[in-house]
Amino acid sequence: MQALEYKSFLRFQFGKMLDEICGGTLRPVLVNTLMDRETGALLIKPEGLNEVAQAEDMVKFSTAVAHLLGRSNYDAMSGQFYARFVVENVDNSDSYLRQPHRVMELHNDGTFVDQITDYVLMQKIDEQNMEGGNSLILHLDDWEELNKFYTHPLARRVLRWTAPPSKRVDKDVFHSIFDTDAEGRPTMRYIDQFVQPENYEEGVWLFDMSTSLETSRKKLSVPVPVGSFLLINNLFWLHGRDRFTAHPGLRRELMRQRGYFSYPKLGHHHGQTAN
Repeated sequence: MQALEYKSFLRFQFGKMLDEICGGTLRPVLVNTLMDRETGALLIKPEGLNEVAQAEDMVKFSTAVAHLLGRSNYDAMSGQFYARFVVENVDNSDSYLRQPHRVMELHNDGTFVDQITDYVLMQKIDEQNMEGGNSLILHLDDWEELNKFYTHPLARRVLRWTAPPSKRVDKDVFHSIFDTDAEGRPTMRYIDQFVQPENYEEGVWLFDMSTSLETSRKKLSVPVPVGSFLLINNLFWLHGRDRFTAHPGLRRELMRQRGYFSYPKLGHHHGQTAN
């Protein structure tokens, strides 16, 4: 693990080793699925990785997968290319990330950093005394009111984004919520906690948009088993988390990586299709 943290090229070698184990078929499936607007998300369940004692192996495996797509960005919260964090029954943190008894609303990651965040990987390392807490995801194209907000005059207004102290990011960034991809389709960079409206007009519009996202009937609730991870295209999938049922022994440990793509779409190998 220390070598993976210190030597960034080793993360790509892990990806190469994993792809070779899969006969060269894994990388095209990952890249094409994540970049395809019709899909853009995977739930990956590695066999034999399903208990917290294997946490380091889980991180190695997911690191290999991420680096077949691109590279994971520096995560200021942890000081590494990944972050591990625990959700417990009692919480005094400064964001909803660790707070179990309320919904973490739909959002995109990386809204308060300068790097573009193409993908997000969220792996479940441990879970004890847990009821509820499914991952919530929404594809941008399935959102019933996308066009209403995407064509609004405020959609392209540059807004200010700040992060709480736990994120260890001490400078504001400025960008609009909506943009377009190379083919002219909507992309989104939004989180309710960190956007700082400048005036009444922006504040009310952001509230209306948040309400629309949270009440979308197309929001999916996805259970993620221990050892498994969601890997999503961050520019057209939003994600969040449902609330947990209170329990004094509640514990969940998660690992997060997020980064950028560094490959074009690849040709399918051996008749393999991304599905």
